[in-house]
Amino acid sequence: MPLIPQGGIIDLDQNEPPDLVIEISKTSLSDDLGQKRLLYEDLNIPEYWVIDVQNARIVAFAITHHNGQNGSQRIAQSQVLPGLSIDTLQEALRLSRSQDQSQVGQWLLQQFRLVS
Repeated sequence: MPLIPQGGIIDLDQNEPPDLVIEISKTSLSDDLGQKRLLYEDLNIPEYWVIDVQNARIVAFAITHHNGQNGSQRIAQSQVLPGLSIDTLQEALRLSRSQDQSQVGQWLLQQFRLVS
């Protein structure tokens, strides 16, 4: 899949929709979990994550299509990035509140080594 154009705005008339959308939510959590999730369902985005900054949590959804209907369900493991646990990302987010970026990066690398 090609990279997102400069500025991060995708023209869906000229580009394929992305496989994964991530919303960083500080003040718009209910909108991100509600209206935006429905929008991404309609656009057939395979996976959608909401990062809840206030509570240091990640809510991840897989978008499903059954009998012409779109919907979403919460997931604990990425389907777009196989083997990636949402809990691992959530723990890294939590650690980032008390450790610097290099410490969190080292912790993440260690977690990925344990998985492979």
